[in-house]
Amino acid sequence: MCSREEVGRYAVGVRKMGFKILDLIAEGLGLKEGYFNGVSQEQMMSIHHYPPCPDPSLAMGVGVHTDPNLITFLQQDQYGLQMHKDRKWLGVDPIPNAFVVNIGYQLEIISNGKLKSAEHRGVTNSTAARTSITTFFGPNPSLSVVVEPAKELVTSTSPQIFKSYQYKNFIVDYLACCLAAVQLLFGCSLAAVWPSAVIRRLFG
Repeated sequence: MCSREEVGRYAVGVRKMGFKILDLIAEGLGLKEGYFNGVSQEQMMSIHHYPPCPDPSLAMGVGVHTDPNLITFLQQDQYGLQMHKDRKWLGVDPIPNAFVVNIGYQLEIISNGKLKSAEHRGVTNSTAARTSITTFFGPNPSLSVVVEPAKELVTSTSPQIFKSYQYKNFIVDYLACCLAAVQLLFGCSLAAVWPSAVIRRLFG
């Protein structure tokens, strides 16, 4: 068990690391340092523990999804994360003392599609218990934060492919689509419903 103080220190450390990585991403995109500060005010942490599952085919740890926030940092002690690429599910083996970095929808939009939000899922392990710690950075949904492609990345050869929108409206639509998916496809993958609906709103 971790104390509240230990969790607090961990959260502060991940926040410092997250801002550094976001500044490096900004540099790679040709944007100024601190560009993402206004869309990364919100930090949330999720800790999950999954006991061994004798038959992983009968239980999904986390259903298929892409992250709606800006960027996500994951630590996992056992295999469980899978990424969807080229119509195949590829396993991501854990590396001790390392983070997996997932690009969220907002970073894909701000980069005007140069960075992609990957579809992924979490599967159960038949032989070992798995603990994952996930930290999410994104805009504060209680504020009127506008998310749009960076003007520096919109050119005649790279036209704007996402429209501008308020993040709080995006989250309302995102959660509504997730709820509809649960109601319609209980026990099934959510990917069949909400991603396309959210993307339709963004493209308008």
